[in-house]
Amino acid sequence: MASITNTLAAPSILLPTAAALLVASSCAMGLFSGNKMPVDGKTVLITGASEGMGLSAAKQLAAKGANIILVSRSAEKLQAALKVVKASAKNPDQRFHHMPVDVSSPSYAEPLIAAATAWNNNQAPDIVWCIAGFSVPQLFTEMSMDSLRRHMDVNFYGTADMSHAILKSWLSPSAPVTPEPKHLIMTTSTVALYTIPGYAPYAPSKWALRGLADTLSQEVLMYPQNVKVHVVYPGTILSPGFAREQQVKPEITKTLEHSDPQQTPDEVAAASIKALENGDYFVTVNWLGNLMRLGMLGGSFRNNWVVDTLGAWLVSIVWIFVQFDLHGKIRAHGKKHGHPSTYKQSA
Repeated sequence: MASITNTLAAPSILLPTAAALLVASSCAMGLFSGNKMPVDGKTVLITGASEGMGLSAAKQLAAKGANIILVSRSAEKLQAALKVVKASAKNPDQRFHHMPVDVSSPSYAEPLIAAATAWNNNQAPDIVWCIAGFSVPQLFTEMSMDSLRRHMDVNFYGTADMSHAILKSWLSPSAPVTPEPKHLIMTTSTVALYTIPGYAPYAPSKWALRGLADTLSQEVLMYPQNVKVHVVYPGTILSPGFAREQQVKPEITKTLEHSDPQQTPDEVAAASIKALENGDYFVTVNWLGNLMRLGMLGGSFRNNWVVDTLGAWLVSIVWIFVQFDLHGKIRAHGKKHGHPSTYKQSA
């Protein structure tokens, strides 16, 4: 969020303090934990794997020795992605597969998991990472309700359906109890930590994922099986999806986020995997996302209780300045450009 970036640059005490907390967090996680998500020899299923962050995650996990199942809607894109992922393999005996599926289709996930299990020598995937999603930014009164429902179908229900199917498999009474955990990874967005005008169709689906993850991260504690739930909160990813998004994005949205950190899909995937290997529940991929996380923890699991508690205190002060600046820009935009219904509509 541009206003957060600009505000942090102003009060001289806030930026050094925030930086120190982020360094402390990284050191604390590195000192007290080894790799908590080893993937060498494991099978990883990834949705949204034909491009962007999903493809980058698949390549990097293949380079660490994982067997990969790529899932996306386009069979043609999947075939091209499969070649790229195979070329990244660490070992010659790794296995790769692709499955074209529309994650917005009701009840798509159970037969998909059954097919993936059959391919994987009758063993369920060890790790499932839901990355499939999209965004068509619009102002709320200018969008159609069909757009809101479509975002929920892909971004929320696509992940919820997959989560339901894989957890039923991992947590069934007959499922083995193993020392190494299974990992369910959801991908939401920093808009689930704080949203701005223009993300009305998109943000609710991402906030809903956070609520689902917070619930499931507690429910799995009731079972004897070892299952970990994680949530990844990327910001701006310079992906094909972002390029499509920019074509229709309202000007106020571009203004408010113009100085946000921008990362390539490879950078986001690498930061996400590093945090997952640290055992983080709440995965952010840059300093801005981490500060936003600290300001919105609520009752969610902490990555580090001491650092997160101190950071949350600091960020609560930062938000006083951020919201004053942010809301001022929104009001100024409205005064300058008039009623939103008069804005030029993107094709």
